[in-house]
Amino acid sequence: MPRSKSSNAWLRRHVNDPYVHRAKAHGYRSRSAYKLIEIAERDKLIRPGAVVVDLGAAPGGWSQALAERVGRAGCVIAVDLLDVAPIAGVGVIRGDFRDKVVLDQVRTVMAGRKLDLVVSDLAPNLSGVSATDQARSIGLCELALEFASSHLKPQGAFLVKAFQGVGYPEFLVAMRGAFVTVASRKPGASRERSSEMYLLGKRLKARSD
Repeated sequence: MPRSKSSNAWLRRHVNDPYVHRAKAHGYRSRSAYKLIEIAERDKLIRPGAVVVDLGAAPGGWSQALAERVGRAGCVIAVDLLDVAPIAGVGVIRGDFRDKVVLDQVRTVMAGRKLDLVVSDLAPNLSGVSATDQARSIGLCELALEFASSHLKPQGAFLVKAFQGVGYPEFLVAMRGAFVTVASRKPGASRERSSEMYLLGKRLKARSD
């Protein structure tokens, strides 16, 4: 069966993508590792010894970059519905982070510690209906924000991928309600045509509840 024009265009972009080549050369499982690396270096986001949860970790590129930077004294917990092949220095938990059983597993690995950083590259299974997909994506952002707000240290940080569109302004307001500072980041590895934006919240505000 011949490829469509769109799939051929995607293949050409992929083959010629410098971040794909860099990822292969450095052993990262995905080009998206460079999105995290750029933001982490710009915002001094990851320090040795940090305790980090990576939501939506598959295939593991972000977890690899995190593990390199927290070092042996740190802890990276990767959570995803999909399988994530073992990564040195990373505890992998398969399941939905909203489920109590999975949350209990995460808390067991945390061993009573609060988190320095939560990162979320979560994306829904696409239906092809843009309004539905956007709503699902923002819904995942909201759930990740709730998780981060409950488990971060007061001085902790939360990095989340959000797609601009319906619900994005409201989610940005929610981020600003949860963190002292909120910044928008569009790393170089993000494709120009993509509506994705990375929101970075730092320092939790005191919760009224």
